[in-house]
Amino acid sequence: MQPLSTVSLFSGCGGLDLGLRWAGFDVRVCLEMSEDACASLNANKLGHRVIHERIENISSEQLLDAAQVQPGELDLLAGGPPCPPYSKSRFYRKEKPRALDDPTSDTLINYLRVLRDLHPRAFLIENVAGMAFKVHAEALNLILQTAEELGYSVTYRVVNAANYGIPQMRERLLIVGVRSGYKFQFPDETHGEFEKQLSLVGKLPWVTTGEVLNDLDTDEAADDTGHFAGGQFNSLLKQIPPGDNYLFFTAKRGHPDPQFEWRKRYWSFLLKLSPEKPSWTIQARRSNNMGPFHWRNRILRIEEIKRIQTFPDDFVLEGNVESAWRQVGNAVPPKLAYVIGARIHETLQMYESQVQDESSLVEA
Repeated sequence: MQPLSTVSLFSGCGGLDLGLRWAGFDVRVCLEMSEDACASLNANKLGHRVIHERIENISSEQLLDAAQVQPGELDLLAGGPPCPPYSKSRFYRKEKPRALDDPTSDTLINYLRVLRDLHPRAFLIENVAGMAFKVHAEALNLILQTAEELGYSVTYRVVNAANYGIPQMRERLLIVGVRSGYKFQFPDETHGEFEKQLSLVGKLPWVTTGEVLNDLDTDEAADDTGHFAGGQFNSLLKQIPPGDNYLFFTAKRGHPDPQFEWRKRYWSFLLKLSPEKPSWTIQARRSNNMGPFHWRNRILRIEEIKRIQTFPDDFVLEGNVESAWRQVGNAVPPKLAYVIGARIHETLQMYESQVQDESSLVEA
């Protein structure tokens, strides 16, 4: 399989890039503003060139030069502009601006600037599912309109990573554009929720946290006191059944001694994993009261969230624990990136074959 050239924007520690490499892409350039994340990219040899810079401070000409391509020659531009303007938290933080009204939306504007200037054969944008909400339609419409003006056929979908074999219920918006009107089609889901039998026709059951974490959960680890969870609510956390959260301690759920009001806290408050289900979304911030927590009533370890995000065990994360957690929590699960990347690679190769066949017919 011939490697296809890629430039990665907002690379983080390289979850997207690692998956794309597995799928047959040659990551020419990684652009990232975090020093620790750049160190992780270099430690794992992701990208021929890692540029530590904010996107607004680098020109498209510099990216082309670093990637050693001319405008129109690059196969894939990939990246996920930072997501705060489109996150669920903005539904609670009413004082904060949303979507394009938020100053950090400049990252999206700059992604589109690079897309226009590099004009790759295909592009991939990953973001939180909230970008697809009607309240954020302006941002999504800007992407679609810009891509159409540049001659791309665009397909987008909110996908759940668990439906592609990732042990995590992580919903993300994926937007894929392919030049010259060749249509991208998302790969079929391979996994489904076991309880919904009809959804399992031709599919495998979801991969559970127990399947991927149990070999890490040794007797020695069970006595770990360095990952204290729950803070002042630690005693309550211990009483919550696996797979449940603070709502267990509400009158509406019939608890004889309610401690909390119904839906007055973030849903992830005192949220505990079940070994029989995939994890809920791993957040970018390590917290002692916002989960998901291990079913042994402790904060997850870096080694465990790497497994949940489908990073290899030997993947190197530079920086302290908080930085490492942030890098993994912000990343695209490499296995999901591989599944989508493989379909993009296949689409581009099919289009290339079609062009060559049409050229041969003309010459004949």
